[in-house]
Amino acid sequence: MRAYIDSDILIWHLRGKRKALNFLRRLRDEDEYELWTGIMQRAEVVFFMRLDEEEETLLFLSQFKTEPVDQRCIDDAASLYRKWQPSHGIDINDAILAATVIQTGGRIFSLNKKHYPMPEALATKAW
Repeated sequence: MRAYIDSDILIWHLRGKRKALNFLRRLRDEDEYELWTGIMQRAEVVFFMRLDEEEETLLFLSQFKTEPVDQRCIDDAASLYRKWQPSHGIDINDAILAATVIQTGGRIFSLNKKHYPMPEALATKAW
């Protein structure tokens, strides 16, 4: 099963938070999950990394597969956004990840599960 890692976990790992490292190691070492991240979650990390962080960050991200996004995914994400943004404050990146997971299967791991209220997008709080 695909484990889609949200950007909050990726960022905490890059900042050296031990809980993030332990969590990612546990997922990697379990046979149940394959490590993935969403296209927008990857973008959040690489757009905001500093130049001196580039090599380490890209090496870290190379451990994750990234699902490409197509027109159908964006259209589905827009529907999710319009439905869930008013009540749960989700953002565009959350909606795109949720649509990706609904289309490809898997589970979202995040520190903020409330951003993924869609019942058809399985989401788990990482710790």
